[in-house]
Amino acid sequence: MTEKPFVRFQRGNFVVSDIARALTFYRDVLGFEVAYQHGHNPESYSIPVFNIPEGAELGFCTLSTQDQVRVMALTEIKGIDLPPVPPPRRSAIVLDMADPDTVMEGARALGLMVYPEERLETNDGRIGREVGIVDFDDNLVVIYTILEGTS
Repeated sequence: MTEKPFVRFQRGNFVVSDIARALTFYRDVLGFEVAYQHGHNPESYSIPVFNIPEGAELGFCTLSTQDQVRVMALTEIKGIDLPPVPPPRRSAIVLDMADPDTVMEGARALGLMVYPEERLETNDGRIGREVGIVDFDDNLVVIYTILEGTS
């Protein structure tokens, strides 16, 4: 029998106010594929752990990449106003993107906040580009690509 690893990262999750709108960024711009989607479940474990007030309705979807199954999730909370995320930001996803220019163009076309691009220098000396993008619900996505020094 194979022993289960001590830890295995399953997926990140962002709370959004409208899954359909969020998918215009996560699916159509970033290139994720919807692996699974369902509507409100009043028994959802997300209700107590996300401290969701009574009366709110949940939606949920998991997202995959071409080689990573269900690596990201979006939890939709409808029926309440989501307060803005207070600074400083407390979480982000970081994505290695083959074509950051197309992603930045797509994000801007949706009216999303795209931070100025920075030069990236990794801890092992590789050089690349990185840029932060804020989605419709104030969640931070950092994209990068490595240009030099790849093995």
